[in-house]
Amino acid sequence: MEKRLERFKGIHPGVILERELKKRAIKPSPFALSVDTHRQIFNAILKGKRGIPIPLSLKVDNALGLEEGTFALLQTFYDIEKAKENELSKAHPDFGIIRKILFWDTDFNKIDWLKQYKAVIQRVFERGNDEEKEEITRFYGLEKIQKALDSHKTEPMSLH
Repeated sequence: MEKRLERFKGIHPGVILERELKKRAIKPSPFALSVDTHRQIFNAILKGKRGIPIPLSLKVDNALGLEEGTFALLQTFYDIEKAKENELSKAHPDFGIIRKILFWDTDFNKIDWLKQYKAVIQRVFERGNDEEKEEITRFYGLEKIQKALDSHKTEPMSLH
């Protein structure tokens, strides 16, 4: 992959392609026809609504005089980034349900939802509403919830 495109890893290749076409003063519709693809499909790629398939990426690379596989690699890097984001979204409960005010005494964005599960579960079950309790139960599972709540009841209280 060309070094100048290295910084675009993780960005949708259509966005990069659109920028490249503008930079070269190439209109998208005639370019789409020159690489033998429908304008609507090409436009969806430019807008980031569709991925760029390998056969088309090779045609685009050739038409723009880029190293073979440039746009295919950019698509792959974008797909990897999306997969990482998807995995990260599973690493915490749905923030649309959990109110940040429950964790007023800490930076909500720095909570490690997996390591600090006992404190999170205890806080939500002490102060949360039914919807928040359901979300925490969905995220952690009944067994983990029960363990966290049981350990909270059996620990001696501190006078500090």
